[in-house]
Amino acid sequence: MQEWKPDSWRQKTALQQPEYRDPGKVMQVESELRRMPPLVFAGEVRALYQQLADVSEGRAFLLQGGDCAESFAEFSADNIRDTFKVLMQMAVVLTFGASCPVVKVGRLAGQFAKPRSQGTESRDGVVLPSYRGDIINSNEFTEAAREPNPERLLAAYHQSASTLNLIRAFAQGGLASLEQVHEWNLGFVKATPQSEKYMCLAERIDEALAFMKACGITGANTAAIRETSFYTSHEALLLPYEEALTRRDSLTGDWYDCSAHMLWIGDRTRQPDGAHVEFMRGIHNPIGIKAGPTTNSDELLRLLDTLNPDNQAGRINLIVRMGSDKIEECLPPLIQAIQREGSKVVWSSDPMHGNTIKAANGYKTREVTRVLQEVRRFFAAHRAEGTYAGGVHFEMTGQNVTECVGGSHCVTVEGLADRYHTHCDPRLNASQSLEMAFLIAETLKDCRKDHLATLGDSVAEKVVA
Repeated sequence: MQEWKPDSWRQKTALQQPEYRDPGKVMQVESELRRMPPLVFAGEVRALYQQLADVSEGRAFLLQGGDCAESFAEFSADNIRDTFKVLMQMAVVLTFGASCPVVKVGRLAGQFAKPRSQGTESRDGVVLPSYRGDIINSNEFTEAAREPNPERLLAAYHQSASTLNLIRAFAQGGLASLEQVHEWNLGFVKATPQSEKYMCLAERIDEALAFMKACGITGANTAAIRETSFYTSHEALLLPYEEALTRRDSLTGDWYDCSAHMLWIGDRTRQPDGAHVEFMRGIHNPIGIKAGPTTNSDELLRLLDTLNPDNQAGRINLIVRMGSDKIEECLPPLIQAIQREGSKVVWSSDPMHGNTIKAANGYKTREVTRVLQEVRRFFAAHRAEGTYAGGVHFEMTGQNVTECVGGSHCVTVEGLADRYHTHCDPRLNASQSLEMAFLIAETLKDCRKDHLATLGDSVAEKVVA
């Protein structure tokens, strides 16, 4: 391969990039970003890399979730805290229910840019540039708001830095302690069936902690009880921003994109000869690849050859987003191709993006039943192929929104307008997210039994041979 540099992507075709009117201003902002401190550090990235290697080997499970697109308007400590609480709730349900370590990765502190199917939007005969996320332009339908503004890159950086500062405080400062499991419940969730199940689980955790305390193991002397590791991720869509935050590690000499611990390539930008793949092949972060129904085996294997030529465990996270009606047909050929090549990957399910519909009242939404159906079919496909379903990837929030229909605390189509706050795609609320976690825990527990039994048979066969 040609020698890689952080800016070598500029020699390739870069899709989904904004058209700025003032290139000189863009260069000025990029120069300022290059002088900014990194948002994450190489050592943290390497720690996530190792944990994802455990996931790829079936020893852990990946929970990735957060906003579809972070916004400047909804930025607040309360919103960050509530999303963190829900992710912690989901993680403890999965950990306790499936007896499995959970790697926690948020779609936070950088998920500002969004790909668009069309470059422009038309309303009542007025045509304006599409909204591409707050890092590029604004959602208001005016000419001034939709004009791409490079100053927004700096605003996104500073909001990401503030978000990361708060998340690190939550993860290391006591809120993540298992002794606080009762405090993770949100007020509006308390009236739901999930709350009762969660509180029963919290009581069982309290009993386990009381036993451990009697044995001398407490949060005061055991970091694993009072702290957690929490990582960030976003789609590496806006390449000038990603390049400006790419730094060479002083210890290893390797390049890291220090805007997040994990970056992913979207379904619209995964062209093997494209700029996004060129950029991602040179950084040493874990990389996600969105795999939709149009992904074919040859293209996927070519991407793996480019992005992970040494076949390192923990490097690649294949994020499957097929849609509940297509996954049974489209996923097995990909699994079989990866198996034949012996490629080491994390398989995770994004059941959100392939199940977006427009309701009769015009709201873009997702049905919880179809989201859950895709997750179940994802697990079933891996059980049938003897492979490990290693994670889930949700667009969700800790806010009491009404954006996805269904769930046991039912959101109706008529109720979507009550609290429809998203700037882009519909998100699960806390109650719906927690319901998902309980249902996934039951499936995960059974799948892990099958996977461990398969591994045991494989080891036995090697011993006999």
